[in-house]
Amino acid sequence: MIKRILLNYIYVVLINCFLGVSNAGAENSMANKSEEAIFAGGCFWCMEAVFEPLPGIIKTISGYTGGHTENPTYKEVSNGKTGHSEVVKITYDPSKISYETLLEVFWRNIDPFDNNGQFCDKGDQYKATLFYTNTKQKQLAEASKVAIQEKFMGKPIVTAIKGSGKFFPAEDYHQDYYLKNPYIYKFYRFTCGRDRRLSKVWG
Repeated sequence: MIKRILLNYIYVVLINCFLGVSNAGAENSMANKSEEAIFAGGCFWCMEAVFEPLPGIIKTISGYTGGHTENPTYKEVSNGKTGHSEVVKITYDPSKISYETLLEVFWRNIDPFDNNGQFCDKGDQYKATLFYTNTKQKQLAEASKVAIQEKFMGKPIVTAIKGSGKFFPAEDYHQDYYLKNPYIYKFYRFTCGRDRRLSKVWG
């Protein structure tokens, strides 16, 4: 009887160890095949809300990049003192969603003619910018901008394309803000005129 209990215990321990290794392997596999994209399109609440629900998106994080200050705060960035842009960093599975698709979504959710910010938010910290993380992203971003410029002949596309700098996550209360505070988010988005302007630009 004791021998049987001992054997059963050993069996359970071995199974749990195996499952633990399998789960770790699955997580590592997901991490290995994921890629990142960084976009600035004005308020990062709005950009996170657009990208997060898409199939193939693993995670989105609101944050700051492109500036000269370590660990900037929201107040510092929004005052334009740090040189950072409000951005969303997107971790995605390229087997399920391509960078080209992310670019299409990006363009459709910004005003590419506004060189002073985006919608009701003005200042360099709110300008629309494609921050590439590697050479391939840079090439694809540049090609997408050419295609958008061809679509709007005679109206200069002012959206910048820059190499991504160090990324700093925004404060916790900014993450998934559109889910945590849906009424405030919707009120802000409406009063900012974001959807009205997007409809005018893109139809």
